[in-house]
Amino acid sequence: MQKGSVQSEISILKEIAELLNEGTEIDCVLSQVLKKLLHVTGLQTGWIFLIDDEGKHVMAASESLPPALTFNHCAKMKEGHCWCVNRYRDGRLDKATNIIECQRIETAILEKTGDHAGLTHHATVPLRAGYERFGLLNIGSPNKTHFNQEELNLLEAVAFQIGTALKRIKLTLREQETMLITERNRLARDLHDSVNQLLFSLSLTARAGEELSESTEVKQTFSYMQDLAQEALGEMRALIWQLRPQGLENGLLSAFCGYADMLGLDLKTKVDGVAAFPGNVEEALWRIGQEALANCKKHAQTRHAFIKLSITDTATTMAVSDNGCGFHYDESQELPSFGLRSMKSRTEALGGTFNLASKLGGGTEIIIHIPS
Repeated sequence: MQKGSVQSEISILKEIAELLNEGTEIDCVLSQVLKKLLHVTGLQTGWIFLIDDEGKHVMAASESLPPALTFNHCAKMKEGHCWCVNRYRDGRLDKATNIIECQRIETAILEKTGDHAGLTHHATVPLRAGYERFGLLNIGSPNKTHFNQEELNLLEAVAFQIGTALKRIKLTLREQETMLITERNRLARDLHDSVNQLLFSLSLTARAGEELSESTEVKQTFSYMQDLAQEALGEMRALIWQLRPQGLENGLLSAFCGYADMLGLDLKTKVDGVAAFPGNVEEALWRIGQEALANCKKHAQTRHAFIKLSITDTATTMAVSDNGCGFHYDESQELPSFGLRSMKSRTEALGGTFNLASKLGGGTEIIIHIPS
């Protein structure tokens, strides 16, 4: 490589390892490592594809792509097939190799979408840790049409470091998610065993005080205390449901029905497709559905709500609607409540889209679309 005589492979790998060991966010780590790799090797262009178990790829990082590949927000990189991705999918690509020509650049040239800046070829290396595969590292430079074995060996070593770091980050995130669920369960249990019981005792005491008192004013005070205690109990039960979704182990719709029953709503449900979700998607749908049903209870002035789930190989769509009073909503303005903004944020965190439709007297509908 151009700077191979100045900086040894060991020092390059050391710098890359230091970056990888510090990072905890995948996209940020990949972007920093790619930039560092190009800097220390003297190469100019690179991109990283993360590829899931079904063969679907996303461009997780890129550096100095030519205009031909950045055209229309990098559409050529985000869609379609190419030789390196196809070879990765069918198992033929298991080590660092030269790709004679880049199919994406070739297509861009034919379609005249921009200058390729002399980039026509690239090396491609699978990202792996043991038997686990995560995607591809692609490296190129203007007018460079071949990588020698020494260069490929270095890229393969870097790719292995990246794969190992990806595995570590994913394991860490999974552990954090497990710890979060455990902590939610503990907090829910503590609230149920302490605050919930105290509120229940307060309600009984207030009722006894009302029955034993002879003064009308004192009776009214105890009655008011009992009403407040009952209202607080209802809020506490809803909070415990949100922290610890009892019944979710029996499926998302079962949990929605139980939650709606607790709120006093008449919920109708419908499912198209097989309701099997990744844990993070199910968690997001559950939290979004909870918020939507709670809004129906508080604001819609109706007891009737409807949830429809549509599941395909490519996406999950959830629609939550009611036939209540509705409200005036201007799509050009910010969402009118923190709860709605939270639903939108949860959806977009999974690469999905959030849509709200409501009008005075015409009910409200929230549609969540999350790609698989």
